[in-house]
Amino acid sequence: MVVGEKAKNSARNFIENEKPFHLGFLPTEQSNPLTATLETDFRRSSRAGVETLLKPDRDVAEMAKRVLAGGEFRRLAEAGERALERGGRLVFSGCGATGRLAILLESMWRNGCIEAGLPELADRAASIMTGGDYALVKSVEFFEDFASFGRRQCRDLGVGPKDCFIAITEGGETSSVLGTLAEAAERGAECFLLFNNPAGLLAEKLERSRNAIRDPRVTVLDLFCGPMALAGSTRMQATTSEMLIAGAALEILLCRRSGKTPADFTAGFEAVLDQLTAPEALAELARYIDFEAELYAKGGGVTYFANDYALDIFTDTTERSPTFMLPGFIRADDRISPAPWARVADPALSTPEVWARIFRRAPRCLNWTPDDYRAMGAPESVCAKPPVIGDEAFYAFPVGREVLEVPARRSPSFAVGFLAGPEAGNPALKRRIAEAGQRFDGCRLLTIGGGEGDFMIPCAAEPTPLRLLEHLAVKLALNAISTGTMVKLGRVSGNWMSFVATSNKKLIDRAIRLIAELGRLEYADAAERVFQAMEEVAALPPDAARPSAVQVVLADLKRQPGEK
Repeated sequence: MVVGEKAKNSARNFIENEKPFHLGFLPTEQSNPLTATLETDFRRSSRAGVETLLKPDRDVAEMAKRVLAGGEFRRLAEAGERALERGGRLVFSGCGATGRLAILLESMWRNGCIEAGLPELADRAASIMTGGDYALVKSVEFFEDFASFGRRQCRDLGVGPKDCFIAITEGGETSSVLGTLAEAAERGAECFLLFNNPAGLLAEKLERSRNAIRDPRVTVLDLFCGPMALAGSTRMQATTSEMLIAGAALEILLCRRSGKTPADFTAGFEAVLDQLTAPEALAELARYIDFEAELYAKGGGVTYFANDYALDIFTDTTERSPTFMLPGFIRADDRISPAPWARVADPALSTPEVWARIFRRAPRCLNWTPDDYRAMGAPESVCAKPPVIGDEAFYAFPVGREVLEVPARRSPSFAVGFLAGPEAGNPALKRRIAEAGQRFDGCRLLTIGGGEGDFMIPCAAEPTPLRLLEHLAVKLALNAISTGTMVKLGRVSGNWMSFVATSNKKLIDRAIRLIAELGRLEYADAAERVFQAMEEVAALPPDAARPSAVQVVLADLKRQPGEK
């Protein structure tokens, strides 16, 4: 690889001027010794690989015992109660995986209130996803790097002194999320910050984190539970722990309002883990991973048919794109972009009806103008051509029955019905899936927690008003399936995501560190190679498959001198 002057200058600038985004010192960015053999274990057998992959989730349970018994969690529940009493809202803020979690928590609250016969409380939750709801289905690049963007989204939502504001950032350093937190504190909301790295380390190393952690208006919940099963993939244990803790607070609030006794959420989570790591569940997870991996290896694709857990499946499927450099969801009229490997739809509803059912509210998308971006200090390249991420663009992605009319453009194309909990035994749902599945090359049914199917994962989670433990069971299963499939397809090296996208500064740093480790290079040398590879990938035509810059560099390092 010949590194040009532009790449050298970009690397030098990143090394010298972007030190706040050099995050290799954070445990969430490091390799977990429990999964160091992940790649070789999956090569041995998918069952062995899944067993290894689930090991770090036990650390989440240990963390939960500590945090749920702590004073900070009690203050969170009390602040939530005060917000409800004074007519305020429970507002969640996040970015990427935690942004999708924020949307899910709001949706869980809304659905739970309606099912509990308390519809008047449904509107008392709200969420901020960096990049708006559009980012739920397609990652919005670079937004997380700007605290000003988060501040603006907080203002747009009208956060105020009646509200309880919960900011969630896996690493504890995401600029956009910290921006929402700072704005909420200034606007008088009761503020909480959840993250998954040691608070002392963050406060010592990063000014933006230090400012938030030491702000007397902010209560910190440190959910540190070790590195991720897949190094740097905070969509896994970090987001699981945040769902467990924030979700438990919501469950307690709804139980108080409906006169029910809250569950023991630590014990409930441990029971879910016990079932998923039992021999029968491991075997079924492995069998499904093999099915999906073989399908992708043939050039095929999957369309998940979803019902109650559509939002959970959207979350996992969207996150596969930046994590494993897979094509993201595309618009119905897009015939140029590479086809997604996986799609999600409810074949019984139209796209607007699907979102209305999922959100129980109107979408919150961003329609900012060039002047808005300039006022927030965005780069001129963004101001000149703002991203199109408004309502119209959001609805252009088919997630309802329209999917049946949009060619998958991957063959063979299979439909997979995904049902969990009580819905897994619903014969009408199964008939609906089977009928829609006739439009595909094949149709399979995956069930979690009961009901007959082609793949049956036995995991009966304790029912609660918000179905928190059922959502956690679905999340753990989906994380295992999507990660295990990518390990089988060679997109993981050791326990590192070697096909990582480079769509923001944190991911660029992660790519550089990965090249430095795997290629045994100095950070500066690895940085130059990554920026050169990014240039080469950016120059590819729109319809070309876009490899990860990491893979471009690794392929170059493997070549013999003189080879092209």
